[in-house]
Amino acid sequence: MPQESCISKMRYAQIRPLDVANGEGIRVSIFVTGCTHACPECFNEAYQDFKFGQEWTAETTAEVIKYLKRPEVTGLTLLGGEPMQNLYLTEVLREVKQHVNKSIWVYSGYTFEQIMEHPGRRALLEECDVLVDGLFVLALRNLKLRFRGSSNQRIIDVKRSLYSGEPCLYME
Repeated sequence: MPQESCISKMRYAQIRPLDVANGEGIRVSIFVTGCTHACPECFNEAYQDFKFGQEWTAETTAEVIKYLKRPEVTGLTLLGGEPMQNLYLTEVLREVKQHVNKSIWVYSGYTFEQIMEHPGRRALLEECDVLVDGLFVLALRNLKLRFRGSSNQRIIDVKRSLYSGEPCLYME
């Protein structure tokens, strides 16, 4: 089983400078690579490989910040792969937040409760505003759901949830 990327290096498959499918408004989306969940019929199966894509650099962070400074962009979305297995994102988000103040969405196969049990994942979550949580479950697939693929997945207001200690659904 591949090792999770935890501290130093991270890879990504693509950065979408203008994305309207992965969160509210026009967003910059980062698709990290590496995921051990291996959900059946994953929509980004190639991104499960931790060695796929390009290595993240300081220049990549600067590029994301430049995209986020565009006035039409409302926020940043992290997906992949599995962002919660790429904990270097915590450092990236902290750098981004020094330059822009826009909403941050993260998609994870882990549930809110699972993330809270892992200090590194919780630290990453604390940098985010909205979490779409839970594994994609083929038997629960629903193409009519907004911003998620299966009905077990939740859209969670991170700040309210961290304050209350339990998941609070995001109100669109």
